Amino acid sequence: MVYGGALAADRRGILSEFSDWIRAVFGVSPKDEALYARALTHGSHGTQTYERLEFLGDRVLGLVIADWIYARFPNDSEGQLSPRFNNLVSGETCAEVARTLGLAARLRLGKQALDDGAYDSDNVLGDAVEALIGAVFLEHGLDAARHFIHTHWEPIFHVQRTARRHPKSELQEWAAAHNRRAPVYEVVERTGPHHAPRFRVRVSLGSAGEAEADGKSKQDAETRAAAALLEKVTSS
Repeated sequence: MVYGGALAADRRGILSEFSDWIRAVFGVSPKDEALYARALTHGSHGTQTYERLEFLGDRVLGLVIADWIYARFPNDSEGQLSPRFNNLVSGETCAEVARTLGLAARLRLGKQALDDGAYDSDNVLGDAVEALIGAVFLEHGLDAARHFIHTHWEPIFHVQRTARRHPKSELQEWAAAHNRRAPVYEVVERTGPHHAPRFRVRVSLGSAGEAEADGKSKQDAETRAAAALLEKVTSS
């Protein structure tokens, strides 16, 4: 009885700490902690993943950022607003926000994803941030999501990054420069309903290595896989 009581107390303590973190980050009290836990769960960990929440949060982030820059820069043309928007909703920016929140330590990853360093992947961290935005939106509405976005995007609001070359182009150039054959892309899985499919793509460079990634389209998955393989070959 004492042992069971200790386990229950430990579990309450873990849940309380998680709730405190959510309140500190988002300024709201979670009604359903499982929703936020799902927002931090990668596909390698189980079936209840962040993908649907990320889909929603991506759209909420886009709406809030578009509304924000439209009001902040009343004299900008559409051609000036677009690069601002693309910069602020990019995976790189979302991952930067994730790192300021210490999100890597809270991700729920499977062993293979852990071994592959997914906890420090821009793609994974960016997706998790968007999933958390989706969770907050579902529980507390647009105002709460907007407050979170304004708070954590304000420090980087005026930072304009130099546009990177497309990851597939970079990987192709790396292969050529290192006397490798061209990267080979293969769709290894297609899931989800017809109107909202998810693709998993593997890209390989022979003995140089391979990587897999998920995306909302075949092109998106190929881009993410190329970026993941680039990280591997350039850091080794």
